[in-house]
Amino acid sequence: MDRIRIVGGAPLNGVIPISGAKNAALPLMIASLLTPETLTLENMPLLADVTQLERILGNHGVDFSISGKRRGETENAGRTVHFTAREIVDTTAPYELVSRMRASFWVFAPLLARMGECRVSLPGGCAIGTRPVDLLLMALDKLGARIEIENGYVVGSAKNGLVGAEIDFPKVTVGGTHTALMAASLARGTTVLRNAAREPEIVDLAECLTRMGARISGAGTSTIEIEGVTSLSGARHAVMPDRIEAGTYAIAVAMTGGDVLLAGARADLFQAAVDALVAAGAKITETNEGLRVARNGAGISPVDVTTAPFPEFPTDLQAQFMALMTRANGVSRITETIFENRFMHVQELARLGAHIRLDGDTAVVTGSDHLDGAPVMATDLRASVSLVIAALAARGETTINRVYHLDRGFERLEKKLSDCGAQIERISGQG
Repeated sequence: MDRIRIVGGAPLNGVIPISGAKNAALPLMIASLLTPETLTLENMPLLADVTQLERILGNHGVDFSISGKRRGETENAGRTVHFTAREIVDTTAPYELVSRMRASFWVFAPLLARMGECRVSLPGGCAIGTRPVDLLLMALDKLGARIEIENGYVVGSAKNGLVGAEIDFPKVTVGGTHTALMAASLARGTTVLRNAAREPEIVDLAECLTRMGARISGAGTSTIEIEGVTSLSGARHAVMPDRIEAGTYAIAVAMTGGDVLLAGARADLFQAAVDALVAAGAKITETNEGLRVARNGAGISPVDVTTAPFPEFPTDLQAQFMALMTRANGVSRITETIFENRFMHVQELARLGAHIRLDGDTAVVTGSDHLDGAPVMATDLRASVSLVIAALAARGETTINRVYHLDRGFERLEKKLSDCGAQIERISGQG
C-alpha cells in the first residue's frame, strides 16, 4: 500500500484547481442507464470511485469513451466521458462490485425503471455508520416496485412499469432523493417528493435529467415534482465543482496560513463552511476565477459547528474542520448528527498531539499551540484528508498509511498541495 509523507510547517501559496464533484459525478454516471442514447459528462474527476463505477456500469452493458483535451485546455481541466447504455445486457449488480462502493447500489433505480427488473447486492463503502438503503427502497416501493431480499441481494420487479406517487421521506436522504428522481423520470404519471434532500448534487442531477428530457421542478427545495416521460434521450452536461474538495483546501489554507486561489470553487455550494472558516479567522473572497482563501498572521479562533443536511455544515467537512480546531486558541465543539460512527479520526489526530474529548455525538476540541508529526493511519475518505491537514501544520514528519482512501475522493492531492509549497510526497508500495 502507498503512504504519504508530509513535513509540516510550510504555508500554502498559489493556485489549486477544483475538480468536478465526486458526489455529483457518480449519480450522473448512473443516470446513463436510463437511456439507450449517449450521455456526455464534462469536467469528470479522475478518482478511484469513478473508475470503479465505470467497471460496474460496464457490467450492465454501458460503453464509455474518453475525449482528448481541447485546444487551450490546461492539464487541470476535467475529462469528458461519453456513456452509452444502448443495450442493458445484465440487470444484476454482483456483490464483488457493489461491496466496494456504496453509491453503486443506486443502479437499482434506473435498471428497474428501464428494464422492469433488477438484482443488486446490498452495498459496502466507508465504515462510517449504518447507512441503510431502506428509504431508497421505500421510495421505489411507493412507485409500484415489488421488492424482496434474497441471499444478500435486493431483487426488484415492475413488469408493467413504475407509476408516479407521493413520497414523504421520514428524514432527509441524499441517496433516496437521487434514486427517486431517476426512477420517477420514467414512471407513468406525476411523482411528488417531500422532505427531499436539497444538496447541490441533487440539483446537478435534476438539471442533467432535464437535459435528457425529464420534467422536474423544485430541485434544490424540500418538495420536488417529477412528471414522468416514456423515454429519455442523450445529453451533454458539465459536472459541478466539488464543494467538499474546495472546502478541504480552504481549511488547509486556514490551518497552514498563506494565500491560495481555489480555481473554479463557488462559495454558494458550501456557504455554511465558508462562514465557519471566516469566523475561525480566514479571509475568503469571491473572484471571477473562484475563491481566494488567506490567513496571514492571525491566530485561529475556536468555532462550534453542527453537521446537518444542506444548506447547513456538511458532514463531509467535519473531520477536516476538527483538524483545524486542534490549533485554535480555545475550546470548540463539533457535533455530528448525520453518521453515528464518524469520529474515527479522533484517535489518529490524538497521535499528533490533538486534545479531543468525545461526549456522545459531540467532540470537544481544546486547541494547542502546536502538533507533532507521527505515523498515522487513514480510516475512511474524509478522515484521511483531516490527517493531511493536521500534518501540514505539525512540527516534523508525518507518515499517513492506507492512503487508498484518499484516492477515492481527491484527484492529484499531493501535486495540488506541493504546487503551493507543501512538503508532501507519495511513497509507493510500502506499509
